[in-house]
Amino acid sequence: MKTFFSRLHVLQAILSFAVLCAGLIPHAQAADAGAWTPSWTASPQPVWGGDFVLPLGLPATLRDQTVRQVVRASVGGPRVRIVLSNEYGTQALQIGAAHIAPAGAAAGSIGGPGQAVTFGGQPTVTVPAGAPVISDPIQIAVAPLDRLAISLYLPQTAPLTTIHWEGLQPAQIAAGNVASASTIKADSIVNSRLFLSAVLVEAAPGTRSVVAFGDSITDGAASTPGTDQRWPDFLARRLAGRNVAVINAGISGGRVLKNHMGMNALARFDRDVLSQPGISSVVLLMGINDISWPGSTFEPNEPATQADALIAGYRQLIARARSRGVRIVGATLTPFEGALTMPGSPIANYYSPAKDAVRQRINHWIRSSGEFDAVADFDAVVRDPQNPLRILPAYDSGDHLHLGDAGNQAVAESINLKLLLGER
Repeated sequence: MKTFFSRLHVLQAILSFAVLCAGLIPHAQAADAGAWTPSWTASPQPVWGGDFVLPLGLPATLRDQTVRQVVRASVGGPRVRIVLSNEYGTQALQIGAAHIAPAGAAAGSIGGPGQAVTFGGQPTVTVPAGAPVISDPIQIAVAPLDRLAISLYLPQTAPLTTIHWEGLQPAQIAAGNVASASTIKADSIVNSRLFLSAVLVEAAPGTRSVVAFGDSITDGAASTPGTDQRWPDFLARRLAGRNVAVINAGISGGRVLKNHMGMNALARFDRDVLSQPGISSVVLLMGINDISWPGSTFEPNEPATQADALIAGYRQLIARARSRGVRIVGATLTPFEGALTMPGSPIANYYSPAKDAVRQRINHWIRSSGEFDAVADFDAVVRDPQNPLRILPAYDSGDHLHLGDAGNQAVAESINLKLLLGER
């Protein structure tokens, strides 16, 4: 009898496994269905101390508070997932509730029916220190360029250790658990992303991803907040409806070779670019901070960056992209004479003729070396014909470094989509 029951248990286990493998268990099938594509991202950054020239402008912690953040999808689908990051945390992050809905027109509001977000079937989740978490699939249809409101309730003390500083979209912070409220009354507002790092959609078969990999110019610094006027936003508008996601992996202050306002490009390339599902192309626009930070208020004692060192860094990124079959487009570095010299600016010595000579050498190499799969000549698009060392006034945000809305649109419109996507 004992042998009979042992054999029966073995048989039951085999049958259960066979059913699972055949996809006959609905929950297992639902969890695995679909090609999940990043529709929006914000690259995680660590916070910095008060001795840095740029103030963080964030509270140190949140507790018993809800954060509502608005994002704009680039591609759509019938279901979505969110990704939260505690990458730079030193303790576990507790999420007491999460909610997603169409964003409303008014600040802090939702514009339609939403859904509670679950993680492994549970409404709460603990995010370990140094880790991300991905939600369960959420049944909410998203169209290209739709805006979504994502709310996170933080019941316990949550140090703000993992952020995306240049959010350019007001995040509403309110007392208590109001994650599912139609409107929240904000006690404070910040313009950074807090713990939210990606929105994935169950996209149509064959959907591809294009990653914009850069610094503050890609991150959209000095573009109009809350209006999605970064150059990757304009590129997403051009590609809307073509099953191509455009995701922004810019970090303000980003450098190819060294850390500070985020990890260097070589360190974060796998996380922010190569690991993105469905990636087909990356546009690289980075290097101006490598050239300009040394000797400036940012890094007053740092030796000058040599063009050969920066080119070696680019070659590493090219080799790594090619090893994954990813097209890499090199964008030329835009003019910066007079950068950050506005009245009251805390930054000194960002520009010099010697630094610009390095930029010119880098741009010549990008244009002529043939090492990139294609070139996007942003410098030629935005420079002033009367003074090529400066941004054309119509495209200048006013700080002589970052592009205004019109400049962002101009460089996005200049990109040859066939070369970007490797189409004939």
